[in-house]
Amino acid sequence: MSDLIEDPISGSESQGKGKKAHPKKVRIVPESLKRFRGVHDQAAAGGPPEKIAAQKAKGKLGARERIAYLVDEGSFQELGLLMESRCTDFGVKDKHIKGDGVITGFGTINGRLAAIFSEDFTQLGGSLGRTHADKIAKLMDMAADARVPVIGILDSGGARIQEGVDSLDGYGEIFLRNTKYSGVVPQISIILGPCAGGAVYSPALTDFVFMVKGISHMFVTGPEVVKSATGEEVDFETLGGSMTHASKSGVCHFVANSEPDCFRQVKELLNFLPQNRFEKAPAQETKDPPDRKITLLEKLCEIDPRKPYRVHHIIWWLSDDHKFLEVHHDFAKNIVVGFMRLGGQVVGVIANNPAHMAGALDINSSDKAARFIRFLNAFNIPILTLVDVPGYWPGVAQEHGGIIRHGAKLLYAYSEATVPKVTLVLRKAYGGAYIAMSSKLMGGDINFSLPSAEIAVMGPRGAIEILYSRQIKEAKEEDRDALRAKLAKEYSDKFASPYQTASTGSIDEVIEPAQARAQLIAAFRMLAGKRRSGEQNLTGNIPL
Repeated sequence: MSDLIEDPISGSESQGKGKKAHPKKVRIVPESLKRFRGVHDQAAAGGPPEKIAAQKAKGKLGARERIAYLVDEGSFQELGLLMESRCTDFGVKDKHIKGDGVITGFGTINGRLAAIFSEDFTQLGGSLGRTHADKIAKLMDMAADARVPVIGILDSGGARIQEGVDSLDGYGEIFLRNTKYSGVVPQISIILGPCAGGAVYSPALTDFVFMVKGISHMFVTGPEVVKSATGEEVDFETLGGSMTHASKSGVCHFVANSEPDCFRQVKELLNFLPQNRFEKAPAQETKDPPDRKITLLEKLCEIDPRKPYRVHHIIWWLSDDHKFLEVHHDFAKNIVVGFMRLGGQVVGVIANNPAHMAGALDINSSDKAARFIRFLNAFNIPILTLVDVPGYWPGVAQEHGGIIRHGAKLLYAYSEATVPKVTLVLRKAYGGAYIAMSSKLMGGDINFSLPSAEIAVMGPRGAIEILYSRQIKEAKEEDRDALRAKLAKEYSDKFASPYQTASTGSIDEVIEPAQARAQLIAAFRMLAGKRRSGEQNLTGNIPL
């Protein structure tokens, strides 16, 4: 009988009682373990070396490298590594492609759990087959059960032609879950390569879409199909590049200069989001005093209502530590939306921007704001509305394009929202646009105004031209400008004054401009218990 006792796992030996130690035995690795390691390493390696090199030559990261950039080090737990395509046609099965072109699993980002999938372009072009789709669908189901966000990294040639209708059915499985879990857990899409045909609709169903300049492309039909169908010649970037979708179509919410920059932006966004509809967004401590004075608003009171300015400056000065994460920066610039913190708590901002189209509402700005409001309402994030709006943008194109229908989306979103809603009229609020921007009788909880704000059916200058048209026409030509100024002031004092609006209860309080930050923080604290998380109706975040 041997005097040595061998640890069955580590292979280490210990000395028996009273016995002399002998040299350690050479540990033999079992064949089953050797086989497992070989299969695992082969699966984790991805596609052939030449395809990996081609990906690198384009300045693109590998599928696993992307996940490593996104998650906390060592936190990723992969699922379905060894799954293979069930397709027996065109030699797909014979290739034994482990993972079927997509990596799925869970990892932590800034210490918070998330479900992540990353398509691998080096394996059959990242094309979506039925197994590929099943992995993503299963991950989404698990994420919904675990109540954590879903992040998809897309880099795919689209549906796998070799699998026929099975691949299309796979997209159906994903689209169904995108919709089913909309408003339940946050869904984020990161486009890091081609995304064409039916593949584009999954990102469009998610809450936020990220793209990278030069490498991200989205389109239903590519340049060649466009040319054959319509005769139009267009390149990939113009048809479906990042800036096209960020500034024209509105499909893309964030644009990055590089993949690492993109992942940094994703992490920043997640810091403002709750894990699910049953939680509130994470608070952060701040040393920024709640009663910090906003002298910029005092200067705003002196500015002519027709003079443009960037509303971003107001948002930066109001927010904790002057930090603001803007969403949809390049689309519908006449309205600004994004995330900030007030007194450590996350708040969603919707603000008219007089620097673009005078801050007027139009089709695109109505869609942009409405969908963002519905996201905020789904995930328990209070809404701050900063109003400086002259009305709706006029024109035949707007009317024929359906400004009535699109504008109604904004009304619906505000009316439907049950999260705390605080409104501050900065300078002017005219006509139907005043009503639309979270007015008191549209469900605003607390509505403030600066002393110089004008709140009326229309601007004083336009109103007097209607009310006093005969009097102005009968006056001497050299006296008309003076008469207009006098009448406009009288109209403003009587009908457009915030004090007049406050006297009817449509404004709760006219506030000291420098105290605006303190007033807003106090208002949101007072409304903090308005709705408990998870009690809201499940409406989802339908693309608008």
